[in-house]
Amino acid sequence: MKPQTEAELAQMVAGLNEPVHIQGGGTRGVKGPGRAIETSGLSGITLYEPGALTLVAQAGTSVAEIEGALDAEGQQLAFEPMDHRGLLGSSGTPTIGGVVAANISGPRRVQAGACRDFLLGVRYVDGMGQIVNNGGRVMKNVTGYDLVKLMAGSWGALGVLTEVSLKVLPKPEASVTLSVQVPDAAAGIQALSEALKSPFEVSGAAYDPDAGQALLRLEGFEDSVAYRSDQLKSVLSGYGDVAEVTGSTNLWAGLRDVTAFHNQDGDVWRISVKPTDAPDIAARTGAERLLFDWGGGLIWALVPEGTDLRARLGALEGHATLVRAQSDTVTRLGRFHPESAGVAALTKGIRQRFDPRGVFNSGLVG
Repeated sequence: MKPQTEAELAQMVAGLNEPVHIQGGGTRGVKGPGRAIETSGLSGITLYEPGALTLVAQAGTSVAEIEGALDAEGQQLAFEPMDHRGLLGSSGTPTIGGVVAANISGPRRVQAGACRDFLLGVRYVDGMGQIVNNGGRVMKNVTGYDLVKLMAGSWGALGVLTEVSLKVLPKPEASVTLSVQVPDAAAGIQALSEALKSPFEVSGAAYDPDAGQALLRLEGFEDSVAYRSDQLKSVLSGYGDVAEVTGSTNLWAGLRDVTAFHNQDGDVWRISVKPTDAPDIAARTGAERLLFDWGGGLIWALVPEGTDLRARLGALEGHATLVRAQSDTVTRLGRFHPESAGVAALTKGIRQRFDPRGVFNSGLVG
């Protein structure tokens, strides 16, 4: 099922008598029961006002098309969404609807915020086939933030996105990446924390255990970046040798897309925790490879196939998401971290209001 218009999609959903799963570009390896409703037919940028820093696009519009339009005006999606294809070995084309539905956010989240923080408005079709419009198309007209942000990260369980309105930002004039040679994760996370609590506006903070490097990115006007870089070098000098990294654009794209785990056997988990807890939790994973982002708040772990990582971690103040595994492992362990009883009841109630017939992505979340 591949509707070409929002009205066609609404009619299609209203006539459903069985569960379906929602599919954008098909790049994230997430499938549910029943046939797919593909949103790739709902494509195109419907409004772009560079002066107002706003862009509106249909949900099936490719991220590449949006980034191309923004690049021509010296602008960008500040939350730098991840491309999952290399990690998952998937094909297809990432779409903006899929990015919003999964709240996909990259290294710059530590400074700029997540995808949902740039979401101004949404249009979607709910489980009864009704078209809902919430939020605004430009910043000054935005209302209804709660519902707009609720759709971000809902993974298609509440409705089928048809159009999204986003705030965009200018590309930085200059960028510098500093690397600090740090021997272990605990010291590496401490270095990242020291940089992030400084006044020097770090826009990326990652630790690569394989290289023993803490990586810090600074962006902005050239003079400002140069000054902040010199100051941050002094702050970090006590942790190890500090150097500037060349080719940092590709470096951060690799960190964003977790290229270190591409073509590597094993399951991939994504663990969100307090940065201060990261070293201990990482040690408990028994992972074959690790990568830290968001100042240690995000841990990528590569473990042997079929590993129940949540059982290894035990009680966790955070959540562990199974990103890549065989279908039987996903079925056995569940993709998303189990919800507490209170949160599960809240989730059930929300889904009942948005999708009373339970036709969207049944069993995926909640």
